[in-house]
Amino acid sequence: MEKLYEGKAKVLYPEGEDTLRVYFKDEATAFNAQKRGIIPGKGVVNNKVSAALFRLLEERGVKTHFVEELSEREMRVKRVRILPLEVILRYKAAGSFAKRYGLKEGTPLKAPLVEFSLKNDALGDPLICEDAVLALGLARPEALEAVKATTLRVGEILKAFFAERGLELVDFKLEFGEREGEILLADEISPDTMRLWDMATGEPMDKDRFRKDLGGVEAAYQEVLRRVLGG
Repeated sequence: MEKLYEGKAKVLYPEGEDTLRVYFKDEATAFNAQKRGIIPGKGVVNNKVSAALFRLLEERGVKTHFVEELSEREMRVKRVRILPLEVILRYKAAGSFAKRYGLKEGTPLKAPLVEFSLKNDALGDPLICEDAVLALGLARPEALEAVKATTLRVGEILKAFFAERGLELVDFKLEFGEREGEILLADEISPDTMRLWDMATGEPMDKDRFRKDLGGVEAAYQEVLRRVLGG
């Protein structure tokens, strides 16, 4: 099947006008692709975790692009027009946020914080404020409000879900698409796009293990999958 698009973590294949087939790769990147590597089995974990979480969110009334899981590494999704934004929801200071404001990693925030960055690898995905999003015509006002509200709702659902499984959701990144005037949650939800800390040990169970050369990356991803699936 001819590729429609290949990114850092996934390959998209067209399936007619309405759906796409998404293939999840084992390749890993960090720091705007300056660091690259392979995490064996990552594609399987991210596909299965994303599928499970999309199903959970759909059950709770969040509309997503997910249609069905096709294989260990593939899912079918609805075609959407991806908004050129990454939406980050933070509960504690970590990563670039902690560095930006000189905060100790793990400092709790007084309230959940929604941030936006421009999806542009060449520019390093810079932060962008809501007024700039509207001024540049990157999203309609009502679409931006829907994105914010949905992000906060997703956070409520996922934070409780992971807490029941001994994992603390520290922050996560979402992407959204538009289809026939409706905003849908898109892309993936996986250890690649979240910070998850083990509640018993405080150890990161996500791509930070790759970013920081902590070792045990594959084992951490497999453990997240086990807990998500209830194993």
